[in-house]
Amino acid sequence: MQPIIQATELLALYNTEGLLIFDLSNGKDALINYNAKHLDSAFLLDLNTQLADIQSDAAIGGRHPLPTIEQFSITLASLGISPQSHVVIYDDKNGSNAAARFWWMLKAAGHQKVQVLNGGMEAAEKAGFPCNANIATHLPCAPYPIANWQLAIAEMNEVEAVSQSENHIVIDVRDQGRYNGEYEPIDLIAGHIPGAINVPFSENLDEKGLFLLPNVLKTKYEAIFNDIEKDNIIVHCGSGVTACHTLLAIAYAGLNIPKLYVGSWSEWSRNDKTILVGKSF
Repeated sequence: MQPIIQATELLALYNTEGLLIFDLSNGKDALINYNAKHLDSAFLLDLNTQLADIQSDAAIGGRHPLPTIEQFSITLASLGISPQSHVVIYDDKNGSNAAARFWWMLKAAGHQKVQVLNGGMEAAEKAGFPCNANIATHLPCAPYPIANWQLAIAEMNEVEAVSQSENHIVIDVRDQGRYNGEYEPIDLIAGHIPGAINVPFSENLDEKGLFLLPNVLKTKYEAIFNDIEKDNIIVHCGSGVTACHTLLAIAYAGLNIPKLYVGSWSEWSRNDKTILVGKSF
C-alpha cells in the first residue's frame, strides 16, 4: 500500500467498512476549525496528549517524545484502531503538522494499512468528498498488539557520535533560516547540529502543496544519500514531528526509511551540545 493516498482514491473508499479517517491538525485553533468543518467521519487527534509523552523538561527527549508502547497501544484501542483498520490521516499543513508523525508511529507499531491524504482536506473537498461539522463517534476495541517500535530510532548520543562522520548523514528538515541560526521561534537556542545538512521538508511538496511524484523524490533522495546505508542516515527537525514528513516522502519514493531522531533540535539545544550557525561543510 502506498503511504500517500490521493483525494480521488479516498472518495472511492467512502463508507468502506474498516476505513477510519483522522484529522491531525494541531495548534490553538485546531478544535475550533474541526468543529466548524472536517471530512465526514473524521476524528480529531491531539499531538500533545495522544501522540507524545511530554515531560516537564524538554531536555529529556525533546518537546514531543514518543509515548511508551503501552500508552500508544491504549490510545489506538480508544480510537477503535485494530490491525485490520484502514487508517487515512490528514492535517492542515500538507501532512507536516502531525499527520506524518501519526503515520510514522503506526508504521513503527507494525500497522500495514495507513496512508496520508495528499493535499489534505482541501484536496478531498475539491474531489467531492463530503465535509461537515458532525462530531464523529467510534467504538473502542481491544488493546493494539505492539511488541516494539519496528522503525529505527536514533538517540542523542548516537547523533553526537556520528554527525560528522563521512559514513553517516544527519538531515535537518527545518527551514533554512532556523538551520542557519538566523532565528529560532520555538526553542531556546538557534543553530544546528554540527555536520547536519539542511534539506527542508517543504521541498517534498510542489507549488500546489502536493507531494512530488515518487520518481522525483527518489532521484532527489538517492542523490542526497549517495549510497549511504539507511541505518547510517538520521533525520530530525525541531521536535520529531516534521521530520516524519521527510520520512514519509522517502517511503513514498520507494526507499527504505532512515532513522528518526525524536528528540531533535529541542533536545539537542537543551543539553549543552556543540551548536553551529551558518552552513555545515
